[in-house]
Formats: sequence, structure tokens, C-alpha cells
Amino acid sequence: MALNPFFLQGSQSEQRLIQELINEQLTIYGVEVIYLPRKIVNQDTVLNEIQSSKFDDNFAIEAYVNTYEGYGGAGDIMTKFGMSLKDELTVTISKERYEDFIAPFLGELNTSNDDEINVISRPREGDLIYFPLGRRLFEVKFVEHEQPFYQLGKNYVYQLKCELFEYSDELGGWDQLSTTTDEIDSVLEDQGYITSILMIGAGTTAETIAHTGTGYVREIFLNDDGYGYTSTPTVSISTSPNGSSLANAEAIAITTTSGTIKSVKEILLTNVGFGYTEAPTISIVGGGGTDAIATCSIETTEFGIVRFTISEPGSGYPISPVVAIGTPTSAGAAATATVGSGGTITGFTLSTGGKFYGTPPSVTIADPPTRTGVVSTLQATNVGGTPTLPVGSGYSDGTFETSGGTGTGLKVGITVNTGTTTIGENPTIIYSGHGYSINDVVQIVGGNNDAYIKVTAVTTGIGSTATANSIITDGAVTGFAITNPGSGYTTPPTVSIANTFGDKLYTSSGLTTAVVRANVSTANTVSSIHIVNPGLGYSPAQPVTIADPPTTGIGTFIFNELVTGSISGAKARVKTWNKTDKILKVGTTNGTFVPGDVIVGSASSAKYSVDFIQSAEFSDKYDKGDEIETSADTFLDFTESNPFGTY
Repeated sequence: MALNPFFLQGSQSEQRLIQELINEQLTIYGVEVIYLPRKIVNQDTVLNEIQSSKFDDNFAIEAYVNTYEGYGGAGDIMTKFGMSLKDELTVTISKERYEDFIAPFLGELNTSNDDEINVISRPREGDLIYFPLGRRLFEVKFVEHEQPFYQLGKNYVYQLKCELFEYSDELGGWDQLSTTTDEIDSVLEDQGYITSILMIGAGTTAETIAHTGTGYVREIFLNDDGYGYTSTPTVSISTSPNGSSLANAEAIAITTTSGTIKSVKEILLTNVGFGYTEAPTISIVGGGGTDAIATCSIETTEFGIVRFTISEPGSGYPISPVVAIGTPTSAGAAATATVGSGGTITGFTLSTGGKFYGTPPSVTIADPPTRTGVVSTLQATNVGGTPTLPVGSGYSDGTFETSGGTGTGLKVGITVNTGTTTIGENPTIIYSGHGYSINDVVQIVGGNNDAYIKVTAVTTGIGSTATANSIITDGAVTGFAITNPGSGYTTPPTVSIANTFGDKLYTSSGLTTAVVRANVSTANTVSSIHIVNPGLGYSPAQPVTIADPPTTGIGTFIFNELVTGSISGAKARVKTWNKTDKILKVGTTNGTFVPGDVIVGSASSAKYSVDFIQSAEFSDKYDKGDEIETSADTFLDFTESNPFGTY
């Protein structure tokens, strides 16, 4: 039978009255909670599984706590994994208030151009509720929208059944949980899987000096690795006949364990020594083991890297830096030039021919100096400076040197007058010399030494650079061929003979690049450099450089920003950042950070270098497993005997 048409079974005004009364009761007796809608970023379309989501919005709304006698659920449960909290909370919120003050914002996001965000306009399972009285986050497990059951034909509330939110490995990693609400964010900072990383600020570059020498230990051979070692043995090498303590070779042993047997893995030279004339003896003693035997070879001719002096340890090195040592070239050729009276290069004196040249090395002669007081014009004269013809006697055509005046080096060419032995009126300048002044009177050396010339003008001159080629025999420079004697040289110039990798027969001569290993202290400084291979054929003064430390140590990481490691490629989200102690705590990572990583913040642009990983563990403030375990140790002690008796 149909309903009675004379009764409305609930009018809109009656429904409105009930809604307003409910809203009023919630504002009077309710608690203001924070509602965090879950935004789905990525969802598996096949299994309909949420792969990633984020919580970056929050809304305040009044809610009535149904479980007024306390949290519901199973409560605190002792499990084999420790204490587990299964608290539940049931709250009631106004349907109208949710749809008026929360749903519109979610609807705007849902219709935005961001295709990666998917939201709905009603409370749903997976959303979060922050309960301020207990400072806890609860996850909505079920939304009851039909209780009370259609009073006057309409429902007025949502009843949200929630469980204590468990911080899994999704949080702090790929899922964003950043509410911009300090009260909630402070709760999240120490929850979930947290990795604590000690960082390094800006560092300084270390510096070292490489010392070369001969008669050094070339290589150590581990003939027998021994067995039974309980600690690292001591390596002793017989002293060098040089007599200096620095000349004695030194080494350390590195042990390894195979199965249950601990033996010597390798021996590293810390000082290869110098001055040895025969291979020294090596003794491996101590460490509780036996039978480890080692021998070595020495180099008595060519220079190698024999030791290092750390002049500046630097700072900010999380891992061992690269030590760059140039390729060996052995000794190079050296020579000096000879300058003739005319300011030209007349020859070379070879002091050493060098070694292992495969092609004639290039020869570079320094430029002549800039000269002042260069004679530009002159005039024949008598000894008093007054021009008189004829001048002098006993001369013939040719080139003559001069003497006198304020300068030096002037050479002239003369042509004698016809039928006489006197010089002509205007001698030719063969070499203009330098340091002369106008009106200087100089004597022409030759004939009867009675001919003179007067300097009438001077200028500034540069001259020309001399050139030459080297000549090699059996890998050594044996001579030079002058291709241009140059001009304007007042003193012997510097002669440079190439001695580079390309000039030498690198392979066939046996030249070997040194291999070294820098050691870093706990203070992140370069403490020492071990010589793995001293190399062969280095010059006495061999340059060496240590790589710069990571250029990091700027900025301030911010909560929940994504950070990335430069070496590992690992990614994580920031929990906390202590700039004073340089400790960064991050949520679960995608990948693993490694020492030396430069971690860069995506939002803050802060970057620091990883020193080492201090800890990585799941942090739950409700987990009391460790405390209970520690306390239990005081009741029962199984370390010595079974307290319950022996079977």
C-alpha cells in the first residue's frame, strides 16, 4: 500500500533543522582535528594498487569522538617483534561541513591540469586524521555514511573508523607527507625508516711534496702469506747504507681471512727508502701467526718516488683523494749558450745529454733583452771629436771592433779611401751595440788604432731570437745545429731542451708511472700517502698534486624536500637537518648513499658531502621493544647457566 500522502515523511526544513542541530553539537562537544586527504600520484591500472601518493594539504574540521572512554581496538600487544600498538579511534564529522569546506578544494584539484593527481570529494579510506589531544596520526580504514540510518530521508554525518597510522617505508621516501603544519610535521620528523648521515662542510685542499731518489725498494714480493694471525704483524726492512733515518724503507702488512685462517694479504710500502746498493731483507713478525715470507727488488739507476711530505693536510675529505703524479721522463738534456762579440749565439756547451730520447727534442732559446743606447748613426772623426779627413792610417777594408765610449759591442765595417790606408767618411754599422750616448767618441781597433768615429744618434733595440736543433745519438743529445744565430744578446740566454712524455721512448725504456694511495684520517684530512709502486725514471724535482675536496658545505636542507646523491644516485626525503653538528636525517631512500656522495637538496639547493652513515633504522616512538628487552635482561640471565636447571 502506498504511503499516506498527507504526511511528508520529512521536509527540507526539518532536514535542515537536524543538520544545523548536529553542526551545533559538533562545535560544542567536538574536537578540532586536522583532515589530510590522500592524493594518488601513481596507481597500477591492472591491480588497482596505489603505488605512490602524497599528503600536502590539511583542513581543520570539528569531530565528535565516539570512543569517549579511550582508544578502541586491540590496544598494546606484545609480539615477537616488540610492542605493537593497535589503537583505534572513531570520530563523527558533519557531512555538510565536509562538503562545504573540504570537498570544494578537492574538486578544484580533481579538475586541474595535473594529470598525476587523482582525488575524490568525500572522505575515503586511506586519508589521515590528526588527533591533537593525543598528538597522533590515524588512518581512515572505513567511512560509514549510513548511520544514523536516513533520519527524515537524509543522512547528516560521516562516521570515520580509524586505526593508528603505521609509518611504513613509503613515508619520507617517495610519498610526500608535508602538511605545512608545524604541529603535525614535528610528529613526523622522528617517525618511519630514518637514515642518519654525518655530513662534511667546505674543505681545503691538501698539499704534498714528492721526494725522488735512487737505490729504493722497487717492489715487494709476498712469497708466502703465512697463517694463524690474530692481529696485524709488523714488517721490518733492513736499514739503508745511506745512514739517514729517512733512507730506511718501511712497509705495513694487510691481513685477510679465508674461512677460519687469517693470513697476510699484501704488503704496502710507506717509505721505499733510498741509497740501497743491494736488496734489503724483510722480516714479518708478531701478530700471533707464522711463515709469512717476503722479498723485494731495488732500483739503483733511475729516480723513483721514494716518500712524501704532507705540507698541508687539508680538510673535508670523506674518502681518499686522487694523488696526481706526472708521467716519468727520466733526466733531460741541459746546455748553455755562448754569445759572440756581435751579440749572436756562436755555440753551445752540453752539460748532460739526458736519457731515452726517441726523437731529437726541441730547443728553445730565450729572447734577447731590450737594449737602450743602440747606435743608429755615426761619423768618422779625430780623437777630439772634430770631423777630419783623412782619418787614421794603416787600415784596410773589413770589419773592426771598437773601444771606448759609454757603451759596448759596437762593430763597424770600413772601406779605405782610394790609394790610402785611411778610413772612409761614413763607416757601416755591423753590430749596433748598446749603452752608448750621443757624441760618444770610440776608437776603431785595427790599423794604427788612430781612427775614431763619433756617435751621432742612438735608439732602443730588441734584436732577434736565435734558433737551433738538437742532435741525438743512442737516446742522448750529443750536439746542436744553429739555424739562426739571432742578435742583440748581451749575456748568454737560457737554453731549454724538451723532456716530455712524447720525447721519450716510454715503453721500451722501462719508464713506469708511480702508483700511490692517500690515507684519510678520522678528521677528514690527508694523513699519509702509501707508495704502492714508486715508478721508474722520474726527474729529481717531480711535481705532484692532491685532488680538491668536494666543494660542498652550503645551504640549509628543509623538511621533506627530495635530496639526491651525486655518486650513488640515491634519493630520499629530509626528516631533520642539524647544521651545527652536520647531521642529516632522511626517510627511506631509493638506493644507498655512500661516503663521498654530494647530497643536493631539490628545493633548498643545499649541498654537503657524506662522511659516513651513522645509522639506518626504523623509528617508532610507540615501539618499546628495546627498552623491554633491556629490562628483561635484569630478571633472567642465561649467560652462565640455565636458571631453570640442566636437562
